[in-house]
Amino acid sequence: MSAETPVQSAGTFTRLRLRFRDWRGTRPFWAGLLTLLSGIPIAYFPYATLKLGHMSIAMATTAGAGSLIIGVLLVTLGLTMWFQSATRVFAGVAAILLALVSLVISNIGGFLIGFLLALVGGALALSWAPGEPPVEAAGEHDGAGAPTGEAAPDDMPQDPAVAPQFPAVPFEKGEEDGEADGVRAAGGHRVG
Repeated sequence: MSAETPVQSAGTFTRLRLRFRDWRGTRPFWAGLLTLLSGIPIAYFPYATLKLGHMSIAMATTAGAGSLIIGVLLVTLGLTMWFQSATRVFAGVAAILLALVSLVISNIGGFLIGFLLALVGGALALSWAPGEPPVEAAGEHDGAGAPTGEAAPDDMPQDPAVAPQFPAVPFEKGEEDGEADGVRAAGGHRVG
């Protein structure tokens, strides 16, 4: 191969991995994953039967149907966080509430495994915020923070070390202690 030979396209696995990474970065992926996983132990344990030799241990509760409903709802909320990221606040609050209800209904929230996963997943969904799309690839910025080649807004000072100036606003004399000139800045500071 020579230096002029164009680089061959990336393999299928690399392309799929990069597409998945881009998809994952535009939604609360980890919140959805933890919430989805939390539904499994909550729904499973009330119906599970553990066999130790000839002895069977059943962890069934009277609220087995409630546990199944909570588990299915948590799985659905996890998928909602992935595919409808605009509803992440609702899904996060609902996941936290279902986690708290599962403590009472479903074997202490799936032996605390499902409870903790749902609690953390809901909190992550509430705290996630969509990122800003990049304006330029590898932008160079001038000292004012505006990208090079673009004018900074008029209300933004060009020098970041300069403090913003408040306009003078008249007020009644004697409104504040000892201010007799009748002028103060809009921010509440005395001008003079």
